[in-house]
Amino acid sequence: MAFTKLLLEYIPHAASTILVISLVSFLFSFFRPTNRHSLRTVAILVLGDIGRSPRMMYHAQSFAENEFVTDVVAYGGSRPTPSLERLPKVQLRYLREPPRITKRLPFIFAAQAKVLHEIISILWVLLVEIEVPPEFILVQNPPSIPTLAIAQLVSYIRGSKVIIDWHNLGYTILALKLGNKHPFVRIYKWIEGKFGKTAYAHLFVTRAMRDFLVKEWDLQGHKEILYDRPPRHFHRSSSQEEHELFRKLQPVLTSNAVLHEFLPDSSPPYSTAFTEIKGRSHTSTYSELNSPSLRLDRPALLVSSTSWTPDEDFGILLDALKMYNEYAEESNASGDNRLPKLLVILTGKGPLKDKYMSEVGKLQESWKWVRCISLWLEAEDYPILLGSADLGVCLHSSSSALDLPMKVVDMFGCGLPVCALKFECLPELVRDGKNGLTFDDSHQLAQQLQYLFDSFPNSPSLRTLRSSLTDNAKASTTPLHDSHATQPPFESKTESSQMWNTWDDNWGTVVRPLILRDVNL
Repeated sequence: MAFTKLLLEYIPHAASTILVISLVSFLFSFFRPTNRHSLRTVAILVLGDIGRSPRMMYHAQSFAENEFVTDVVAYGGSRPTPSLERLPKVQLRYLREPPRITKRLPFIFAAQAKVLHEIISILWVLLVEIEVPPEFILVQNPPSIPTLAIAQLVSYIRGSKVIIDWHNLGYTILALKLGNKHPFVRIYKWIEGKFGKTAYAHLFVTRAMRDFLVKEWDLQGHKEILYDRPPRHFHRSSSQEEHELFRKLQPVLTSNAVLHEFLPDSSPPYSTAFTEIKGRSHTSTYSELNSPSLRLDRPALLVSSTSWTPDEDFGILLDALKMYNEYAEESNASGDNRLPKLLVILTGKGPLKDKYMSEVGKLQESWKWVRCISLWLEAEDYPILLGSADLGVCLHSSSSALDLPMKVVDMFGCGLPVCALKFECLPELVRDGKNGLTFDDSHQLAQQLQYLFDSFPNSPSLRTLRSSLTDNAKASTTPLHDSHATQPPFESKTESSQMWNTWDDNWGTVVRPLILRDVNL
């Protein structure tokens, strides 16, 4: 029975794979290549919701700001960043969703129809809607099927140069479900290697990924490391920004039953659970008041952004919070009073959210020192929340052990220290004891929470981590790029200024020379 279910689930994927290979092979033999592309044009292909693909939105903005006509080919859903929508050189070309009739078909046929629809939709946009052949096609990987094959085909037909942005490896994600030795995983890996081997340029999110793929598939083309970096507007929030954010969130926080009697009393607009305006008189208007400051009796604020999927084990954080609550109870019962109340805000959407939040709700009925809530924030509020928090937690575990969590990059960009789940290439981003701490299990995470929040809000250990991020932000300059650097970020002052900068500086150093090789830079 289990085998039959598995067979029905993955036969469409196998058939889709055969369909992609057959169709691409036919079109390769049918069309003749051309080199009539237009200079300073790029098509960015994302087989997903562009509004939930920050790295690809940053790419699009960078291309457009370098005077490239930029066509973004992707699915809709979440709204893209306002700055991207305002750029006149950016054209968002949304792929059409499959016809509704496909939902009425049996799964095995519906999946075939969906893949065929995706192939036709992407080819239609890249070959017909975009009238002038683009100079470059930038494709996100994963997914690898059918995008890599389609990008290579369109490149062959229209004379465009393919740039593959390697975020992760598609076959390793599939292996999480099926296992490394499953035949479908092997087929996927073959396709990913076959159509991903040759390109004008390959961009990698880590040095480890570059080294692995060069060895595994003998990649051909320019090979450059483009670390994820925060956009220019990410920064440590000012006291005024914090005050305005918590004023905005006040209705949400006060209406949440689990926070009743947990947060300190507040009187908006003059005070929130985290900020207050001191020295006001009864005759002062709001605009005449002093600047807000952080309250000494505020709870510590921990933020974690999660996709609520099996590859992020939320249970680790949940167990750590249980232990922290016990530590805090013991500390305050003994009269030590060194550990604060802890408010945990979880952001993000995903399939396991309801399951875990239900479990959290039951547990925190007996908790006195910890509260955990889920919030969905507007795009402009997210970096302000990160810049207002005291600590971030990352539960990301890479399927390939070769990519890095973008959420940590965002946190660092907002001056927020991080406790991150340890995996092989994480030291390329998180330097244990320098800009954050790494953990292996819930017990270790709980100990780190106890250590960092000791004597809050004047915790010396937390202040030390935050100051390292502030120092590196100040030291950030536009560096001379060395794509073969062997030192990880934060290894030394020289290295940190070379590696840790904004997305604009990093992109301008790594990608701009690749796309403007005929221009004197």
